[in-house]
Amino acid sequence: MLINQLLNTKGRQVFTVTPDDTLSAVAALLYTRKVGAFVVTDRVDRVIGIISERDIIRAIAQSGPESLTQPVNKFMTKDVVSAHLGETVETLLSRMTDRRIRHLPVMEGVRLVGIISIGDLVKARIAASEHEAETLKAYITAG
Repeated sequence: MLINQLLNTKGRQVFTVTPDDTLSAVAALLYTRKVGAFVVTDRVDRVIGIISERDIIRAIAQSGPESLTQPVNKFMTKDVVSAHLGETVETLLSRMTDRRIRHLPVMEGVRLVGIISIGDLVKARIAASEHEAETLKAYITAG
């Protein structure tokens, strides 16, 4: 399955924050939106980072609770690994596992068009495996 197909099913809504937002504000938004990460964009909507629950925990562990008043750009992941519409679920599962990341912005050129989580990919892979098993069962019973 291609990521474009996955986004057509899942949806293409992406929540973004600015590099000047505080970690506290972002933590509240993560909770409210029930997501695990936000893409950080600049004034012209270019992707410049990603901030996740894991990044916020790391900031608090390293700098204490006062880090919550600091801007996102101090703690965000700046080297953003992304996905492209024509890539496969299997390719991205491997990339995310190798790099130990849970969220990938999906890009079309330089334009942000979606976000996927490792959970989205696992769910798609399980659905594909179940479909394949059902197809094989039907083929065997049809003789």
